[in-house]
Amino acid sequence: MQTIARGITYADLNFLGKPRIIATAALHSPGGVALVDPGPSTCLKTLRAALSEQGITLADVRAILLTHIHLDHAGATGTLVRDNPEIQVYVHERGARHMADPAKLITSATRLYGDDMDRLWGEFLPVPQDNIHALVGGERIRVADRDLVVAYTPGHASHHVSYFDRASGVAFVGDTAGIRTGPDLFAMPPTPPPDIDIEVWKASAALISDWQADTLFLTHFGPHGEPASHMASLLEHLDGLAGLARAIVDEERDAAPDARVARFVADLRHYLQRHMSDTAVARYDKAAPLDQCWLGLERYWTKRGVGV
Repeated sequence: MQTIARGITYADLNFLGKPRIIATAALHSPGGVALVDPGPSTCLKTLRAALSEQGITLADVRAILLTHIHLDHAGATGTLVRDNPEIQVYVHERGARHMADPAKLITSATRLYGDDMDRLWGEFLPVPQDNIHALVGGERIRVADRDLVVAYTPGHASHHVSYFDRASGVAFVGDTAGIRTGPDLFAMPPTPPPDIDIEVWKASAALISDWQADTLFLTHFGPHGEPASHMASLLEHLDGLAGLARAIVDEERDAAPDARVARFVADLRHYLQRHMSDTAVARYDKAAPLDQCWLGLERYWTKRGVGV
């Protein structure tokens, strides 16, 4: 595990054997450990090994902080709680019911991933209701001997929250601050269905900026300083991706769905290649599959009457 700030580390979960795709943060204290976004069950072996390297066992984990319930962020939660029933899980109220009963979430994800569900994510077990703390945003919670501020930060997902530790200056922002898999300044917004809302996302970005954090911790991937520059990059590319999708919705309303997806993926790949290497593009595609980015943006524009 690598250090973010004093008492805060993170692990690369090496999702599907690939580095810098999914990261889990750990907040350490004498009273126990809190994990932020433990990732999917397919990465549990890696997570346990990373914790063990620091002398941490699952019995030391007291809390899990979920930014949102997408499988790449929250999938392992139920398994961890099964193995340590003392773990308390913090999640937005709109996601809480799906953690207690993930049947609808799994059905929805299966529409996207089909037969690849098990290979990608593994099991997604329910969390007992008594272990769940439903959040709305605006709370102050105490975990791992730290006082964290909770903010409701939708736009990527309607049940997204972010956490800010003022003592360390670290903000745990899930996907609201986008994806940034390397040191270069390029924050890409992941836009899968069904909750993408550009205007709401921009408001959430402004809220995070108002924290004036020293470090943004992204689940995809890791800690980044200079939050003002990072968030400016996010907003630039949020408009960029939305514009690519709108052009296709406007210009190819009669085209077959597969043709529209293919054009968007090609256009987005070209957009990314203007900013980074092909290797980096492939890493972004793993963290946020480009075809799914189309599906979320297409839904966003269609709901607003564009191309109809």
